[in-house]
Amino acid sequence: MALALIGAGVAQVLATRQVLTLEVAKKIAAAAEAEALKNNWTMYITVVDDGGTPIYIERIDETQLGSFEVSMAKARSALLFKRPTKAFEDQLAGGRTAVLKLPGAIPVEGGIPLMAGGKVIGAIGVSGGTSPQDGQAAQAGVAALEALLKAGRQ
Repeated sequence: MALALIGAGVAQVLATRQVLTLEVAKKIAAAAEAEALKNNWTMYITVVDDGGTPIYIERIDETQLGSFEVSMAKARSALLFKRPTKAFEDQLAGGRTAVLKLPGAIPVEGGIPLMAGGKVIGAIGVSGGTSPQDGQAAQAGVAALEALLKAGRQ
């Protein structure tokens, strides 16, 4: 009897949350890839979950190999700090060099948090082009998630 009461109490305090699935991560990456291909950009596209673990990684043919680690770092930075990595890039460009001392902060555009219900559920990181190109491709992935959420087909 005591265990049943304890179990019921725990159920009332545990949060319910939305999580990224492989299916949704692939759709996010596909939108980023389509944006890159439309513009003839070669890129790595990484989607991570809310713990920073990669769910899906894609490399467009001929993408520089160094962009793999950068795409991962951008996604994790966006996740950890709950903001696009462009925010750090802008701060650095404005002279705020302290941003370079923040562990895990990547001051290069291309990492964007993925949101659902006002909560960060993961992030996308894109690398291989210029900073604005990476950001544009990543934003296409974010837009795909927003469209899925709006349509109710998470």
